[in-house]
Parts: sequence; structure tokens; C-alpha cells
Amino acid sequence: MADPYSILGVARSATDADIKKAYRKLAKQLHPDTNQDNPKAAERFSQVTAAYDLLSDPARRTQFDRGEIDENGQARNPFAGGGNPFGGGGNPFGSSSGAGGFDFGGDGADMGDIFEGLFGGARGRGGASGFGRRSTPPPRGGTITYRLAVPFEDAARLAPQRITLQDGKTLDLKLPNGVESGTQMRLSGKGQPGAGGAGDAIITIEIGAHRFFRRDGDHVRLDLPVSLREAVLGDRVRVPTVDGAVMVNIPQGSTSGQTLRLKEKGFFGKTGTRGDQLVTLVIDLPKDDEALRRFAEGWSDPHNPRAGLDV
Repeated sequence: MADPYSILGVARSATDADIKKAYRKLAKQLHPDTNQDNPKAAERFSQVTAAYDLLSDPARRTQFDRGEIDENGQARNPFAGGGNPFGGGGNPFGSSSGAGGFDFGGDGADMGDIFEGLFGGARGRGGASGFGRRSTPPPRGGTITYRLAVPFEDAARLAPQRITLQDGKTLDLKLPNGVESGTQMRLSGKGQPGAGGAGDAIITIEIGAHRFFRRDGDHVRLDLPVSLREAVLGDRVRVPTVDGAVMVNIPQGSTSGQTLRLKEKGFFGKTGTRGDQLVTLVIDLPKDDEALRRFAEGWSDPHNPRAGLDV
């Protein structure tokens, strides 16, 4: 994988908010559901997700910036490639004379001081290798990414979701408050196996669209068709909600565009408070109704419904 900052198109000085914004924009553009005929988009989506996974973790981002881990989250080996780790052939101390090929000079230079200068004062510290430096711990396994499609009503209710992992095992997930498309859940130790322990799994939530419900922040909106009779005389009708149908009173003399509020029938916000369902009435007139036509022809209405438009 290339540099994660380049993949997300952000500078190394980018804030957490900048990184999250860039990820959401790219994830929306490259999502496999909207690029089914473009396999490269799916590959790019996976790279973007992996880059966000690394940079959204403060500890791992710091390690990467320091050069302690690579773009795949694996520990870097400072002596990889063999040869002289100091960038030149032969003796790293600049002399080839004396016992063992070293020239300590006439002042009896202290090798401990030399090592201390070269290795940042590591002399005397614990550890098994690297002239007193602690050995690099074995790397953990890689991260596995998943996409989980969640039905609209389940997301609103925070209904548990079952996911099948790469190893064939199933797991029931509890959705978090404030869940939305793009929300990521980390499963510790559910990634690729490794010498230092298994990596993590990252699950990206995708909330499905609904036939008649729409999300508005933490609220759910619904356009409810009502008959002319129900609007004029008022009535009690069944209304669908994400929790199931409920009976709602249509006030007498209702008009199209009038909105009724059903408390706590929306999504759960980040604080755990639940939004409402907003029901907008839409008067639905029958086509080619002779009785209704005769009624309208004989009815005189002095009210101007467009008076507020100055026309």
C-alpha cells in the first residue's frame, strides 16, 4: 500500500477531522455498491479503508510518523537489507587499523561512549540485542476489513446484526448510538494471525435505503397519503414506523404539508437520545371521481390559498 496520507489526499499535518472528512468523501465515491462494474474502485476502496484505519488510530499514526511501522502497520526493521547499517561499506567507525580492524587512538577511547553516541544513549539499558537496545517485538497480524449492510429499520432500532468472519465464525454485533453509513467498528484480535498476535477487523456500516422512510439527522420522515374525507372530517389511521404500525389521529381540517410528530420513533443519537418520526400529510384525491367533480363544481370557496404568495 502506498503512503496512507497520499491515499486519502491529506497532508501529514491533517487533523483527525480532516482525515475523517477525506475518508468519508472517498468512501462515498468508491463504494462497491455504486461501482459494481469497476473492480478497480473496489480495490481503491479497500486501500482507502486501510489507510483510514491506520491514521484514525492516534497510537498507530504516531508510530507511522516516527517510522516505527510501515503503511501496513508492520514493524520496520532498521537493519533490513543486510550490510552495514550505517550506510557505508567496511568499518562504521572510520578506521581499519588496530586489533579487529578498529583504531581506538592513543587516548584509549571508551567504546561505551562511542556506542552511546551512536545509539542515543542506549548503553546500560535492558534488552537482548542492538548494543543494549530492546529488540523489536514481533509484528501483529494484518487488518481485515468488512462491509456490513444494515436494513434501515434495524439501524434505527439498533437491532443486533450477525456477521460472518473470514474464518467462517459468526458474531452478533451491537450497533452503536449515532450509527450512520460509514461508521466503523473495530473488533480486536479478529484480523489476520501474526507472530505478535492477531490483528484487528474493521467493519464499515452501510445503512440501506427504504421505500418510504427517509432519514433527517436523528429523525425519520414519512409522507403519509390521506383521503379528502380524512383530511376534512378528521380520522384515526394506521401509520408505519420503524418500530411497527401505530394508530394516529388526523386532525379535522388538515391540509397537505401539515406535519405530525411521533415522539421517539427515529434514530438513536450519539448521546442515546432518540429522534422523532415526522409525518407529513399529503391529500390524495381519486382520479375521475364523478361525485367529487360535481361537488367541486357546486362548491364556492372564497378562501385564496395563495394569498401568502402575494399573487
